[in-house]
Amino acid sequence: MAWSEKSGKNSWRVRYERDDGTLDSMSGFTSEEAAGEMVSRLNREATMRGYVPTASSQPFGGWIDPWFGSIDVADATRAQYRSLTRNHIEPRWGSVPFNVISNIDAHTWAIKLRNHGLADSTVKTIMKILTMMLADAADEGIIPASPIQARRRGRRRQQRKPAVVLATALDVLRIALQATALAGEWAAILIISAAYTGARWGELTGLQRTNIHLDDGCFVIDPDIGALHEVDGKLTLGPPKTVSSARTVTLPPFLTDMWRYLLDLHDHPHLFVSRDLQLLRRSNFSRRVMRPASDGNLKLINPRVRTQPIRGGLVFHGLRHSHNTWLIGDGIPEVGRARRLGHQIPEKVREIYDHMAPEVEAKILTSLQQRWQNSLAAQFPNGLHSTEQNHLFALVT
Repeated sequence: MAWSEKSGKNSWRVRYERDDGTLDSMSGFTSEEAAGEMVSRLNREATMRGYVPTASSQPFGGWIDPWFGSIDVADATRAQYRSLTRNHIEPRWGSVPFNVISNIDAHTWAIKLRNHGLADSTVKTIMKILTMMLADAADEGIIPASPIQARRRGRRRQQRKPAVVLATALDVLRIALQATALAGEWAAILIISAAYTGARWGELTGLQRTNIHLDDGCFVIDPDIGALHEVDGKLTLGPPKTVSSARTVTLPPFLTDMWRYLLDLHDHPHLFVSRDLQLLRRSNFSRRVMRPASDGNLKLINPRVRTQPIRGGLVFHGLRHSHNTWLIGDGIPEVGRARRLGHQIPEKVREIYDHMAPEVEAKILTSLQQRWQNSLAAQFPNGLHSTEQNHLFALVT
């Protein structure tokens, strides 16, 4: 069994297994094609000699499709694993026999991936996938044991996570006003909703009329179809991120009015849809609305809509973090914040909280309503009529 691998910037080598099971190599190939021709020649000669490869000498790439067929994961997770395997694992290890993959080679490769600019979290996921593949190969008897072991030495990485950009209530209002000019009222109300409910992108874009109860001032995130997922370009409804994410979220009065106004503008089953009544895609919204509305587009020449920088670097998920920060500033207890955001709460704590929940919810809504009123007063010091507040974003279209 022979295979080729890159050994330098412009050089390749051929490695092959002798009939006695030992490994040897030939170097000095100046192109991948030349190395490939030698691989084909060696494999033909081995076949003519009657060489029968063992399972562990088979190329790792032949295990990829069977392995993917055996795992039971969410569609989004499968798509991520497929992408990382296709772009990183298969090009490096696809033609390499199982019994040649070593612990040190795998970790050296991981270091190279980091040095080439891949995020540490991405490299960790890549190594996780490769480790799972090899562990399952060992379970199937293809190899005696997985060659990859956890590192016991090496420098401790002190990589700091990028700081999350947060927004004030006034920032949110100003960003929403610019989003209206960019895409329409629905975009503005979506941004406002994320900031004042703490709901995730998929929870809001997947929200349907049947789960909105404006007379009660709340909405429900369904445990089975409570989130919109995009996998390989296809939009589908499915469960929210975690079991705890299925919850009921209350709305401050001003947002109840906005949602009622928005629902009257269209008859689509979903609350948040584009101007042409299409389900929303995160990347499109980020590129066309969120980025120019928060970062501004002063560097663009003659854009259709000129926008000013409000809070550079703010992403949609940052609105959820901002919401949590607001609640902290308003003195909302941790369990109240966890319940609103859909974080897991220990059962004993939940039982205690249930007795005080109405008081906490009332405080949350009062605080959020006040933040909204304060942002309006700061943005419009001369004031707005009550009817104008309900249709605020129509004023700038």
